[in-house]
Amino acid sequence: MRENEYKLRMTILLSLAIITPLGFLCKFYRGAGFNWFHDYGGGVFYELFWCFAFFLIWPRKIAALRICVGVFIGTTILEFLQLFSHPALEYIRSGFIGRTLIGSSFSLLDILYYLVGCVIALGWLMAISRE
Repeated sequence: MRENEYKLRMTILLSLAIITPLGFLCKFYRGAGFNWFHDYGGGVFYELFWCFAFFLIWPRKIAALRICVGVFIGTTILEFLQLFSHPALEYIRSGFIGRTLIGSSFSLLDILYYLVGCVIALGWLMAISRE
């Protein structure tokens, strides 16, 4: 592994180490504005997490833009799946991790925050991949 690629992967891992706990904290936060953090702030970190996770796997083979667009489309599809209550989906949603990954209630406003998260991720990924 080249030194530049190693540094990039370490930066991505460090970013994930920051993003992941902040995303979970949004779900457990109970202070001022907790409804926004729980309902929408977590969505921003959700997008950041998935963009960085995929970029860790494919740091240069797939451009950051393609990853961010793909994550946005994928998570938007998951948001619309929340309109359905198939037994398999309900089983996944019965636990905390399943609820966190695929959600349990549809909100059109979530999609706006998914877009915000992907735009932040795109800027962040472009900045670190230039170093």
